Amino acid sequence: MVSSPLNSAERLGRGAPPQARRQTLHSRSAIVKRWLTTLSKHAVLIFFGVFFILPLIWMLTTALKTDPEVLRYPPTLLPATPIWQNFPDAFNFVPFATYVRNSLWVSFTSVVGTLVSCTLAAYGFSRLEWKGRDVLFILVLSTLMLPYQVTMVPLYVLFNSIGWVNTLNPLIIPHFFGNAFFIFLLRQFFLGIPKDLSDAAVMDGCSDLRILWSVILPLARPALMVVTLFQFLSSWNDFLTPLIYLNDKELFTISLGLATMRSAYGLSRFSLIMAATSLFVVPVIVLFFFAQKVTA
Repeated sequence: MVSSPLNSAERLGRGAPPQARRQTLHSRSAIVKRWLTTLSKHAVLIFFGVFFILPLIWMLTTALKTDPEVLRYPPTLLPATPIWQNFPDAFNFVPFATYVRNSLWVSFTSVVGTLVSCTLAAYGFSRLEWKGRDVLFILVLSTLMLPYQVTMVPLYVLFNSIGWVNTLNPLIIPHFFGNAFFIFLLRQFFLGIPKDLSDAAVMDGCSDLRILWSVILPLARPALMVVTLFQFLSSWNDFLTPLIYLNDKELFTISLGLATMRSAYGLSRFSLIMAATSLFVVPVIVLFFFAQKVTA
């Protein structure tokens, strides 16, 4: 049987000189203190973790209730009888499959556009020497101070003039022109990669694009996964941009579709709305755990 460090310390302390006994007692107190510190940290984390996960639990349990049970007062956390049929009913109650398809397409293409544009820009700002580079980088960073509300009207006028209103293009194409925050994030990560690797690749005859593809990007996988996760979440959860540009329900994203569903049916079908919302968060959770595994 494997003995604990505390029991081992007790056995070592029996019959030992006084100095050794004091060292043994000090070791025991250090072990107990470390255990208590770890226990208190985990208790605090569990306490706050419960508060963070409560809305998710409430959403899932509400999705399994009947509509009268949702409106019951005082409210109950757990359903009397789980109604699993609410999930397929929510999927068929509105064109949910269309909303999911549109959201996945917008999110996927936005991620691709962001990775391509921001990676190239970050490489140019971090690994290439050219006149005016730092000044232009400061100018790019200064765009972070512009709120979306400032550019919202000019962008709408521009997209309306080229016939992109009521299409998915305004939700996708702008991401192919870079994002200042992601450019800054990738640039800082690229600067941490030793320049000797690029110099060795140059001596082997590699071009800048080959260095970026074969040397920089494999080493920058954690930063690329962060950009992917953030951009996917941004596009998946975006409500304002689809609300501005989309009028046809066949083009609605899932966030706009859920808002329309809630405004149309309200509390009368609240269980189906919660079931649809539960399905809405599934891709985000899957992507989070996938990104966590890839970057580990």
